[in-house]
Amino acid sequence: MIMFDLPMTTSQNRRDYRKFRKALINEGCLMMQYSIYVRVCPSRQSAKFLEKRIKLFAPPAGTVQTMMVTEAQYQTMNFIVGEQSQDIRNSAARTIVI
Repeated sequence: MIMFDLPMTTSQNRRDYRKFRKALINEGCLMMQYSIYVRVCPSRQSAKFLEKRIKLFAPPAGTVQTMMVTEAQYQTMNFIVGEQSQDIRNSAARTIVI
C-alpha cells in the first residue's frame, strides 16, 4: 500500500505529482482512494523490490509512505460505505496459469 501527500502549490509540484501517479500506475498499482494506491505482490521480497523502485521515482517534496499487509489481512477489510472494486487485479483470483 502506497500512501502519499504531495504539495500542489507550484507548477513543478503538480508536474511531480502527475509523474509520480503515472509511474505508480505503470508499476501495476491501483488507486484505492485519492493518494492511496495498492498492489498485490506474491512475496515479501517482491514487495521490498517494488518499494525500492518507488524510491527511485518518488518526488523530492512531500510525504510518501508504504505499508505491507498480507493478502489475508487486506481481504478482511470492511466497507462501511461504498462497495469493493470487482477488478480482478485487486483480488486473489489474479493468478493466470499458461
